[in-house]
Amino acid sequence: MTVSEPTDGAEEPAIVLVLPSTFTPVEGGSGKADVAPAPASEAGALGAAHIVESHPAEAAVANLEEASVIVAGGRGVGSADGFVPLQELADALGGAVGASRAAADAGWVPYQLQIGQTGKVVKPALYVGCGISGAIQHRVGMQTAENVLAINNDPDAPIGEFADLFVVGDLFTIVPKLTAEIRRRKGR
Repeated sequence: MTVSEPTDGAEEPAIVLVLPSTFTPVEGGSGKADVAPAPASEAGALGAAHIVESHPAEAAVANLEEASVIVAGGRGVGSADGFVPLQELADALGGAVGASRAAADAGWVPYQLQIGQTGKVVKPALYVGCGISGAIQHRVGMQTAENVLAINNDPDAPIGEFADLFVVGDLFTIVPKLTAEIRRRKGR
């Protein structure tokens, strides 16, 4: 984050905030930023913010941004139980499970798994989107993935426009077969 002096007559400096993994680091750059912590006495000085509850994220959830493989589910997964085959595929690939906001809002997964504009920004080597339409709000969180495999029964789902491979079909038929084949090839 960079704080600059006002140039347009404003009284306060401009502050630019960027979500993690939004940009590829510049080669030769240090990847470090100057951090100026605010004294604790300033936090909540106006009384506007109070910690009501704290829910530490599970280790697997906390590392979603660092996962090299992510298998994510959306509204098309249909229920919390619908995430079971996605978790099995993620396990077979050595990856993590993520979700769209629709799936998190439905209560099928914790919000810590949400990928997108109001969730996490990820940059895996492989992103597998299952039952995710590919709305722009979700795309913002995963568009820097190196490879995108989308599985959706809607041939017109927006995710098909930017996926490297778009499989049109029932995810509950395709995902278990894909998982079984990966396990077979890995000898598990």
